[in-house]
Amino acid sequence: MQMETQKEQNTATGETPEDYVFALDIGTRSVIGVVGEMDGEMLRILAVETVEHPKRAMIDGQIEDIEQVSRIAGIVKSRLEKRLGYPLRHVCVAAAGRALRTQRASYEMDLNPSQSIDEETISRLEAGAIEAAECQFAPETDDGNQPVFYLVGYSVVQYLLDDYPISNLLDHRGQRIRVEVIATFLPREVVDSLYTTMHKTGLEVASLTLEPIAAMNAAIPQKLRLLNLALVDIGAGTSDIAISKDGGVVGYTMATIAGDEITEAIMKKYLVDFTAAEDIKMKMSGESEISFKDILGFEHTVAPEEVKRETEPVMRTLCKEICDRIIEANGGAPSAVFLVGGGSKLPGLCECVAEYLKLPPTRAAIGGNNFLMHVSSSDTDVTGPEFATPLGIAVSAALNLINDSFSIRLNGSRAKLFRSGKLTVLDVLLMNGYTYSQFISRSGQSMIIELNGEKKVLYGGHPKPARILLNGEESGITAIIKAGDEILFEPAVPGENAHPSLGDVVHFQEPCKVFFNGMEVEIGTHASVNGQPAKPEQKLCARDKVRTYSVGTLRELLRYLGEDEERACTINGKPAEPDTVLSKDDRIEYAQAVVDQQPVSQPVQPEPRPEATPTKEPDSAPAENKVHITLNHAPLLLDPKPDKTPYRLIDMLNLVDIDLSKPQGNIVLHVNGQDAAYLQTLADGDYVDIYWKKRQ
Repeated sequence: MQMETQKEQNTATGETPEDYVFALDIGTRSVIGVVGEMDGEMLRILAVETVEHPKRAMIDGQIEDIEQVSRIAGIVKSRLEKRLGYPLRHVCVAAAGRALRTQRASYEMDLNPSQSIDEETISRLEAGAIEAAECQFAPETDDGNQPVFYLVGYSVVQYLLDDYPISNLLDHRGQRIRVEVIATFLPREVVDSLYTTMHKTGLEVASLTLEPIAAMNAAIPQKLRLLNLALVDIGAGTSDIAISKDGGVVGYTMATIAGDEITEAIMKKYLVDFTAAEDIKMKMSGESEISFKDILGFEHTVAPEEVKRETEPVMRTLCKEICDRIIEANGGAPSAVFLVGGGSKLPGLCECVAEYLKLPPTRAAIGGNNFLMHVSSSDTDVTGPEFATPLGIAVSAALNLINDSFSIRLNGSRAKLFRSGKLTVLDVLLMNGYTYSQFISRSGQSMIIELNGEKKVLYGGHPKPARILLNGEESGITAIIKAGDEILFEPAVPGENAHPSLGDVVHFQEPCKVFFNGMEVEIGTHASVNGQPAKPEQKLCARDKVRTYSVGTLRELLRYLGEDEERACTINGKPAEPDTVLSKDDRIEYAQAVVDQQPVSQPVQPEPRPEATPTKEPDSAPAENKVHITLNHAPLLLDPKPDKTPYRLIDMLNLVDIDLSKPQGNIVLHVNGQDAAYLQTLADGDYVDIYWKKRQ
């Protein structure tokens, strides 16, 4: 194969047209290349090449042997360049649906009723739903090596404004908005394998979409997508499915059963190799009789009807699997089904699909000709359903149904773009692996301790907000991007989690020594953590119990030592009142008392007495400005925020043992026993519950 690749290398040096379109359909059985150029509103096909894989390099539409697939793609590229007389540098490709993950999810936000809903609010709402969809994959991976997913597309199922369905939220007002989306993701390794293969072929990816989306663009015009239709692209290894409704594509799925199952059934029945079985399968329609030689060398001639009978059980299994996936993705049978791809030519397939979906026979048909309204070709017949995907890729790119990713740069690299139509900065970021949490700045996790019998919140550090530059200027996530734009994105950096030391919480008075009846005593601020004496540098942990006691007056000294607080004393030989403030090296003695105790040779460090009445730290704000709530059945006193903004439910996530990056079920958010949203404002006296609810 390497020799063949080298042999087919050409020295095409002609000038490459600027508006050419080169599409590659990398299938399980073969690689199809199509080159065309725009002529007004038509894509004129200049050349088509097909090369089959000599051995298995693709499994269910997914690249397994990158080296071999790149060689075959290189042969297709070289043949096209030889015919055209100029080099091909950019290519449009599509990813198969083997690893496609489609998930429904919803997200809601609380609003200020006095403010109207703008585009950025809607974008953040949709981004929250997309992240919620991706987070639902996390519980399925327990080894900590969860792959990163790329968003390849999403569709809004419905918006709700104050629990009422609405088609468009823009400029409305209300208290709560909610969105439900269907989001589709591909694992990073699927996308990276395509890019690596094209790089080894000497090509730069100009656009990347999904095979079912490309086939949909080829087989079903935009005006027909108001109907509930299913498009099934039956290849050799997979059957990719797209669902349209209400003018858009609302779902994608796939079945890991396709044309190869028919081929394998023929191999077993007639004892032929894979190539011979493929030939027999292709001759099942349109031939009066089929001749072949088995692996033992014997010649055979059979009627197509016999082969149909032998393969019918496998064909019905294929149909049932496809129809089950359609019903699952669509929620029921669609109005009609279009079949495309090489596997769609199988005799009786359309009738079988209609039967399983309980549709009239005329509601399931082979598609693929609708793209001819935008395609012209004089030398090659491209009307067959096997050309639906490659021509769908080419037509989509030519008509700007897929955006040219090589002209958009994100942080210095070419952006991966999957969706069609108008794109915003948010769309580009989501498609390139960024998540909603990276757009929203979040304070560091706070900590709760008990200080002298009262709960105290120690706040985390301030976050660094996300920064977006579009062509060098500050921008927002709703900005529309154009070809040639360059985006620089710095994700939000969360604030540092609270990790205070005792000295950050308690104001320690400067320690000094005095003498009581000849005994050396250290006075100042004394503290204990969880009943143990502690120094200012000791680090605190959540739920630590801190007790402080200040020794600065005569009364406090007597209380600290367990002596009678009212007993008359002298300080430096002079009578003193109980509230007299002590100074360094003061000498305190009982008035008119004989002290037999001699000065000790070592300083004495008495431990704090738990029964002593603690002296509270001064409040950071008047009591009336604090917020009293009950969090997970525990009373909590919240100091006013530095910026004077109200507390919201999302602020409480830092105060509970909840890690949203490691879901343990469905998160439950309740305020006063009612379901609540992250941005709901909290009021004095609210009862708040936040916990995981295990999935059934």
